[in-house]
Amino acid sequence: MNVLLRNNVRVCGDPAGPPMIFAHGFGCDQQMWRFVAPAFEATHRVVLFDHVGAGGSDASAYDTVRHSRLEGYAQDVVEILDALDAGPAVFVGHSVSAMIGVLAARDRPDLFDRLVLVGPSPRYMDDGDYRGGFSQEEIEELLDTMDDNYLGWSAHLAPVIMGRPDRPELGQELTDSFCRSDPHIARRFARTTFLSDNRADLPDVRTPALVVQCREDVIAPPQVGAYVNDRLPVSEMVLLDAVGHCPNLSAPDQLVTAMKSYLAA
Repeated sequence: MNVLLRNNVRVCGDPAGPPMIFAHGFGCDQQMWRFVAPAFEATHRVVLFDHVGAGGSDASAYDTVRHSRLEGYAQDVVEILDALDAGPAVFVGHSVSAMIGVLAARDRPDLFDRLVLVGPSPRYMDDGDYRGGFSQEEIEELLDTMDDNYLGWSAHLAPVIMGRPDRPELGQELTDSFCRSDPHIARRFARTTFLSDNRADLPDVRTPALVVQCREDVIAPPQVGAYVNDRLPVSEMVLLDAVGHCPNLSAPDQLVTAMKSYLAA
């Protein structure tokens, strides 16, 4: 299989620059980076792609076994970097792709120079003293609602995830993005995402990381970002003065500034 076609890989920027790969979150595609990635094209070899089932990817490549775990998506990322001979790279992962990057860096540290984890969550469900932001009942209700009415779920939840009622066009864009995803794959990816638990994987990652967190985020609250930062061996955290789970759309200038400051250091 052609990996680059499978994941609709697009390479731009400086071909001689250090590689930087952007991984989008659930229900999105590479277009979600259009306000961030261009800021690095003058200095980096920028790699954009779509997870299987999203954007222009080959949905027929979806494997019910491989992609039932985030490790399967991490292997996709590894295969993309290997196919491009593009390591060690800066990996920029949003939402669930933050943990996908953590898993990929754990397994193939030679391919990763630094990680930028935007709104990461190693577990969305509360567990004892750990607060992921959702109870088990809330996660089950979310997944059941998605199974019953994916389009209605998308229209209701996307604006909540975006967290910017003052900019309804952003919520609408996320809704439209959800609706463009293959619904069968999206529902399975949601279960893989919201039922995952990658807390034990964090200490095994030796790649330096930047944790980027919004001050208000209903999907990955600030305490979750702090948890990730505390348990990664080499990391630092920046709190954006932004609201919502998608600063790549709602606060791209702040995100770019944080990334450039981190990479310069």
